[in-house]
Amino acid sequence: MVVMKVGKCPTETLSLTNRVVIHPQDAQSVCAGQKHAVVCPAPGQRFVYSLVEDGQITPGQLGFGLAQRKWSILSLNQDIDVVPHQFDTKRDYISAMVLYIDFYNKKKVSQEPYDTDAMAKEFLMQFHHQAFSVGQPFVFQFQNKALTSVVVGEIQTSDLSALKDGSTDVKPVKSNLGLSFPNTSIIFEKAEGSTIQLIGSSKGKVVRQSIINPDWDFSKMGIGGLDTEFNAIFRRAFASRVFPPEIMEQLGCKHVKGILLFGPPGTGKTLMARQIGQMLNAREPKIVNGPQILDKYVGESEANIRRLFADAEEEEKRMGPNSGLHIIIFDEIDAICKARGSVAGNSGVNDTVVNQLLSKIDGVDQLNNILIIGMTNRRDMIDDALLRPGRLEVSIEIGLPKEKGRTQILNIHTRKMKANGKMGKDVNLEEFATMTKNFSGAELEGLVRAAQSCALNRLVKASSKVEIDPDAAEKLVVSRADFMHAFENDVKPAFGASQEILDGFLARGILPWGNPVRDVLDDGALLIQQAASSDGPGLVSILLEGSPNAGKTALGAELAKMSGFPFVKICSPEDMVGYTESAKCMQIRKIFDDAYRSAQSCIIVDNVERLLDYGPIGPRYSNLTLQALLVLLKKNPPKGKRLLVVCTTSRREVLDQMEMLSAFTDVLHVSNLTKSEHFKVVLENSGVFSKSEMDKLLKKLAGYKISIGIKKVLGLLDMVKQMKQDKMIKFITKLEDEGFIVLNV
Repeated sequence: MVVMKVGKCPTETLSLTNRVVIHPQDAQSVCAGQKHAVVCPAPGQRFVYSLVEDGQITPGQLGFGLAQRKWSILSLNQDIDVVPHQFDTKRDYISAMVLYIDFYNKKKVSQEPYDTDAMAKEFLMQFHHQAFSVGQPFVFQFQNKALTSVVVGEIQTSDLSALKDGSTDVKPVKSNLGLSFPNTSIIFEKAEGSTIQLIGSSKGKVVRQSIINPDWDFSKMGIGGLDTEFNAIFRRAFASRVFPPEIMEQLGCKHVKGILLFGPPGTGKTLMARQIGQMLNAREPKIVNGPQILDKYVGESEANIRRLFADAEEEEKRMGPNSGLHIIIFDEIDAICKARGSVAGNSGVNDTVVNQLLSKIDGVDQLNNILIIGMTNRRDMIDDALLRPGRLEVSIEIGLPKEKGRTQILNIHTRKMKANGKMGKDVNLEEFATMTKNFSGAELEGLVRAAQSCALNRLVKASSKVEIDPDAAEKLVVSRADFMHAFENDVKPAFGASQEILDGFLARGILPWGNPVRDVLDDGALLIQQAASSDGPGLVSILLEGSPNAGKTALGAELAKMSGFPFVKICSPEDMVGYTESAKCMQIRKIFDDAYRSAQSCIIVDNVERLLDYGPIGPRYSNLTLQALLVLLKKNPPKGKRLLVVCTTSRREVLDQMEMLSAFTDVLHVSNLTKSEHFKVVLENSGVFSKSEMDKLLKKLAGYKISIGIKKVLGLLDMVKQMKQDKMIKFITKLEDEGFIVLNV
């Protein structure tokens, strides 16, 4: 044992070796040529260091770096005992070592990733055959990156001679001291609180919390009819987050940062976003209503966006790939993300808010620990840049539920009623699921509520004041009659058939007065089958043309009813009185857009020439409306959707001049009554004339040339029905006066 003095390391290069510097003379006289020594600053204290010889150190001194002096609690010129140390080749070689790494200078923090595989190779090259002790600090310069501080966390040693002999029964042993060799396995782990970014396979396995809540039960989600959509969201947005970051690094895979849920109101977009937030084992989602972001003060709207991402940015800097997931849910995202340049005015607030959101999601400083969920009824209004890959790249349409989905939704909303025995045994939910075509999830919930209201109403006594029958309350049961009353009277689907208008068109029914009517109905039935078939583009358009009052609208309504399509919408000029050309085009476009949301849809465009503002004096028409109609009549519906369009017109020659006839799949002619035999069916059905009067009338009509629409005939019959005598004479006179019958010459 020799007493020596503590000195400084002569150069920075020598300090980076993490060895104690000794003068060559002392190396021979004190350590007898050994490469390692035990330093004892006080009784009971032993620190093993590797030595490096250099003539710049004063003889009798040992040069320690700052990190070594701090670890061994040494002061300059302190006397220390030094003893040569020799490692045992059978048990002191380090087979594996865990190192905790951080930046040496905490002020010089870099976001550049450190490849642990390359670091491990370079570390062993710099510190081969060097002594390591648990808790010992090292200064490590990796390539040209920021200087790092390394602390030895765990050491496992093995018998190197046994390994050379090929023995397979060599078990590593935990140790406080060891000697490194070129095959030592190095594992780098981030020091506590460190912001260093580690990549590669030579880093410690971080204990990760499962992203899916362990108590989550997919069968109890309370989302009906959206299994396919939820599976698509999980596959695209969450499958990559289930695996450890190391796997994603090996694949070079980036997480999906955004989901857009769009579709009609009431289909479950908000419900699905809420359930996603509960399903994930992450922080409570930040739920933002789009209009909340906007602020009257300049710059505050953009600042509100930045505040939403502040927590995620701070954690990303601190924890890197191991950062937890931050979910931000934007309800009515179209309020703040309208297409740039589309909002009138000079403030430009809308555009700058969009720009700020785009830069935060996928700007220069990218965040990989966020998930944006946007919801809207108007996907067409959102800026295209927000929908590209890397931003809200997963667009899922939450459409109207199908029959299986409607059954699930009804089961969800009647679950408590069933459990408590409050639902009648005559209620068959599958039956109502079949009946409620094109009902949204919210409308189905409304149907259940309306049925419950009907049942509760039976308990109220109709007296001078409102009283509740307490005895009947215990026996309350919601029956099938309650559901039927709610279905027929209380809840009508927004995307359902315009039943009242259709019934108005068909108030007198369809009177098959001859073969022309039957031919139209037969051809229409074939075209309906073509529209419903899964073959072809899914679009069939029919033009019913004929004279005024020929019954074209009624036949169009009958074809719509024959189709059985759940969505039937009427596009009529009477609904657009006073509209400008652009407003009219927007309304027509909306009707077609609504139709695309249903699996099977029918649109009746009544009186096309009136819709086009056609006037025979001039003549004039709206070219803007014409072009819009032509585009929509030729546009195929989305994949899997079927659309039947039935148009009516009294001006075929005008539509021919406008080159509109070629836009239709088929043009069907609706004929006038032209023979006395046609009149016979109408007169028999009306009951206005007696049999003898009818025979006389038909005999007289046989001598006339006839051309009259069925609607006009029925109107005249209604008029003469009010007379008590001379009905037949009045009827013939009116027909002659208005030129519907002319004597054969």
